Amino acid sequence: MILLRKELYKFKYESLCRKLKPILEKKAFEVYIADNTSDVRKLVERIVPEGAVISSGGSITLNECGVIDLLKSNRYKFLDRYNSPDRRKTELEAFDSDFYFCSANAVTMDGELVFMDGFGNRVAAVTFGPRNVILIVSANKIVKDLQEAKERIRYIAPMNAKRLSLSTPCAVSGICHDCDSPQRICRHLHVIFDSRNLPGRIKIILVLEELGL
Repeated sequence: MILLRKELYKFKYESLCRKLKPILEKKAFEVYIADNTSDVRKLVERIVPEGAVISSGGSITLNECGVIDLLKSNRYKFLDRYNSPDRRKTELEAFDSDFYFCSANAVTMDGELVFMDGFGNRVAAVTFGPRNVILIVSANKIVKDLQEAKERIRYIAPMNAKRLSLSTPCAVSGICHDCDSPQRICRHLHVIFDSRNLPGRIKIILVLEELGL
């Protein structure tokens, strides 16, 4: 029964990704579809040349794919925000990197990329700066429209707050509140509608597995 469930979800996810791919490509996003995390790593190795300057935002998805370990290998010059003595300096250096890696909180079937940030470093880098952006987005993040994207973000917000050991109301109740907590992580809602001003700058790897939150 577990195997059947996995096969059925893969069928569903593949159907969604095949339908979404040309919609995103029409907006000048460069799109790939990966069957699994192993394929994600192979795609990254194919897309990113050795010696490239790499940076990243915080992401469970990148860790689950093994991409962070790959970026930390000797193949690339990795600007490591995770272990930097001056995290802000490293995040600012990311704006001049060759490739910036992160995920999105949701992607709509209209081809809109949706992000919610606490500090804004991720959305700032995705929007402007790095020469290339690679988004690794699992199929469970595909939603119908912007309203459903916002609902998805509200659903996962308590888990992200808990993961970060924050003292927000949602980290206690497990339910999203429109809170005024100083530790609030839902501060910057950002939507990218189109990439035709810089064709191919944003590259999206859609993964036919459930990853991240």
